Amino acid sequence: MRVIESLAFLFTLTIILISLISASIRIVQEYERGVIFRLGRYVGVRGPGIFFLIPIIERMQKVDLRVVTMEVPTQEAITKDNVTIKVNAVVYFRVVDPANAVIKVLDHIRATSQLAQTTLRSVLGQSDLDELLSHRDEINKRLREIIDEGTEPWGVKVNLVEIRDVELPQSMQRAMAAQAEAERERRAKIISADGEYQAAAKLADAARIIASEPAALQLRYLQTLREIANDRSNIVVFPFSLDILQQLMPQHKKE
Repeated sequence: MRVIESLAFLFTLTIILISLISASIRIVQEYERGVIFRLGRYVGVRGPGIFFLIPIIERMQKVDLRVVTMEVPTQEAITKDNVTIKVNAVVYFRVVDPANAVIKVLDHIRATSQLAQTTLRSVLGQSDLDELLSHRDEINKRLREIIDEGTEPWGVKVNLVEIRDVELPQSMQRAMAAQAEAERERRAKIISADGEYQAAAKLADAARIIASEPAALQLRYLQTLREIANDRSNIVVFPFSLDILQQLMPQHKKE
């Protein structure tokens, strides 16, 4: 009877030991770190790999070190020039100090998300619509610096902030389209006027050359006749110079 009791005691003791050993073994992946607490006090960061904890006395909380891609929900804001817009963005960040990410903030991902939303609305309120549309890189840089400064005490590093979509009111879209069309028409008129100015300048130069050389006018006359002669599909009435008739009349009288 005692033998059976001894065997049962050993079996129970073996199960307890195995349970304690299995509870004390911890495996941390390469992209993770384990923040260790001993009787509630922070004692360090371990990992990656396998290590042992003191059962009941020590506790571990894992922290993922990979880059987190977080989408900032669409925020409605009023720009500096009083235009109501809707903007969403994407924030890329990662944990660089696992201890602070666990000790100094309850949920570092949620905290970063809330900070990104408030910062996005604040920066948009300090920027003009033209600046938002044409200098988006500068606004992205400003957002990253502000959010990174706010998350630094939490052990979070913000790598990149990108504004994705900017939604404008329909009335503003129509006004911008009309402005763009008017600008294109203005450029077209300027280009056309400049072309006419250059053509007039060249014609004036040609007139001066012809005026200095009377034979040049006759050569141009003959060249024009040749060009007309090649096109036989139309009847062309070409003016005949009276100067040529005057040169021919004396010869007719002599004859």
